[in-house]
Amino acid sequence: MASSSLCFSPSLLPILFPSSLPSQKPLSCATLSFTPTLPTPSNLSSFSNHPSLRRKKQQSHALGGDLLGDFGARDPFPAEIESGFAENVLGNVDTEHRILIPNILALSLSQQKCTPISASQTPMTEDEAKSLLRKVVGWRLVESEGRLRIQCLWRLRDFACGVELINRIYKVIEDVGHYPNLHLEQPNQVRAELWTASIGGLSMNDFIVAAKIDEIKTSDLVPKKRVWA
Repeated sequence: MASSSLCFSPSLLPILFPSSLPSQKPLSCATLSFTPTLPTPSNLSSFSNHPSLRRKKQQSHALGGDLLGDFGARDPFPAEIESGFAENVLGNVDTEHRILIPNILALSLSQQKCTPISASQTPMTEDEAKSLLRKVVGWRLVESEGRLRIQCLWRLRDFACGVELINRIYKVIEDVGHYPNLHLEQPNQVRAELWTASIGGLSMNDFIVAAKIDEIKTSDLVPKKRVWA
C-alpha cells in the first residue's frame, strides 16, 4: 500500500511532536511518513461494533431502516420492472383502452337495487347474514319468533328529532320497494327492523335498504357532546 508524506513547518513541530525533535540539530523541514489503514475482515467487526455506530444503527432501526424515517416507499414489483415502468402510458398510440361495465357484486350495497323476492326463495343462513352485517354500520342481528332480523337503534336529542329521522328514512326508501318497520319510542329513540316477510327471514334486499339508511345524515339530530376546557 502506498505511503503518504506530510511536511510541517519547524515552528509547529515542537507543538505537534515535542518528543520527536532532536535537541542538537536544528531542522528546516520535517517529513513524516504514514500508511493509511483500511478496514479489513479482521478489524471490520470491531469498527462496526463501535458504540457511536451502534447508536446510529438503533436510531436507524427505530425510524424504519432510514435515518430520515420511512416515507412509505416500497420496492417495485417484478411485473413493474418487466414492464419497463410505464412505457405504455396514456397518450401513446399503442395504449389499449377498455370500457369495463361494473359487476353488480362489485358495487356497494347502497348503490344496488332491490329485486322481487319469490316466496319459494330460501332465507339467508346466520353465517351469510353475519358476513353481510360487516358491510352496514350500526346494525345488529336479532332473532324474533324464530326469524332472523337486522335491527338498528338511534338515540336522538329529543322526540322531534325522532320524527325528523323517520321522515328522512322515508324519503330515502320511498322508491326502493322494500320497507323497514320503524318504531318511535319515548322519549328520544328510533328503532328500525328489517326482514323479508314473504320468505320468513333475511334477504339481500334487507341489507341493501340498511346500507341506504346508513347514508342518512344524523349528526344534527343526536345529542351534542360536551367539551370541557
